[in-house]
Amino acid sequence: MQTLLDFGEYMPHGMCLLWEPWLLILWAGSDLLIFLAYFAIPLALFKVLRQRKDLKHRGLVLLFASFILLCGLTHAVSILTLWWPAYPAQGLLKLATALVSATTAVVLFKLVPVLVAIPSRRELEHVNGRLLEEVAAHEETLDVLRQARDELEVLVEKRTAELRDVNAKLAVTAREAVHRSHNMIAVVSSMARQSARGVTDVTDFVSTFTGRLNALASATQTVMQEPSGASADLGSVVRAQLEPVLLSFGDRMTVSGPEVTTGSEAAQQISLALHELATNAQKYGSADGEDARIRVSWSVRGEDGAQNRLRLRWEEDLCHEPGMPVNGTGRTGFGTRLLTQIVPSMLQGEASRTVEGGKLIYELDVPLSALAEGESQAENVQLATRLTAQGFGLA
Repeated sequence: MQTLLDFGEYMPHGMCLLWEPWLLILWAGSDLLIFLAYFAIPLALFKVLRQRKDLKHRGLVLLFASFILLCGLTHAVSILTLWWPAYPAQGLLKLATALVSATTAVVLFKLVPVLVAIPSRRELEHVNGRLLEEVAAHEETLDVLRQARDELEVLVEKRTAELRDVNAKLAVTAREAVHRSHNMIAVVSSMARQSARGVTDVTDFVSTFTGRLNALASATQTVMQEPSGASADLGSVVRAQLEPVLLSFGDRMTVSGPEVTTGSEAAQQISLALHELATNAQKYGSADGEDARIRVSWSVRGEDGAQNRLRLRWEEDLCHEPGMPVNGTGRTGFGTRLLTQIVPSMLQGEASRTVEGGKLIYELDVPLSALAEGESQAENVQLATRLTAQGFGLA
């Protein structure tokens, strides 16, 4: 240790430079700049290591930083030896620098294969480009799948709505079919009774009765068939439905009204109402009297001269009190609900059924727009189904 500290017997390095000022400045200034640079570089490396915890081979970076720092210190000591000949300390510092440098070189050569295997910037850009293309392809696929999902949801919702509408129509139709099956015997019985009046020949009776029965079957089939989308004159629809009754009662029933075009859906609903009224007239004997009359008429009217509504009127002379409740009095059956709620709801209108002065009057008031074929019928069918379900405990 004494040898390291005792350097009085050595000459300072400045004597070798003959203490030339310009040469001393050049020598010391160069070493100073090298020292400052070699001191800054390790600081930058240490800062990188501190901020990037994920870097591999951190030991190699530390060896480089230590090697560069020691090289800088040797240049700093070289400045001192210009005036103080601390050559032993300088030698030890160079030895430490040599050891660290040799270690760095050995480690670096061992890591050459690993460092060479690190992808270049161009390779990384190429890989990133391929990854971006794959991401874009996946996003495009996801967009297609999302679009397909949305279209499927719309299709399912549409099919569900269509199925709901069909079920609604089937509910009303099925209920009406059941109701008609109970009334059919009474209707046929009334037709047989009307056909037998004044007939003395069995052959004539059978012929007349069979014709009226076939007319009833034809009208019923027309009402119950699937909608075809065709349109017809309202007068034809009314007469086709009331044909059995017209044959039975002859001139005691009148049908009148202007020409009005109606779609199959509206024709079916009006036929249902007329069939119910005609059935009740025969079933409950309201038209049994010789003087009893039935008048069916319709007119087109509107406010301020506009003809935008249809009013259908059934006026029936009663020989005695009606056998069914009127306007909600007593227990309301399916026939009354069909006349006063379901049919007007289907046609976006309103209806009333009253008894005044020995007459049963049924009036159906609907907009002309409801007579045309349209998509709005679906909502009306659902409303009619709810009315039917609420009235008969199906809800």
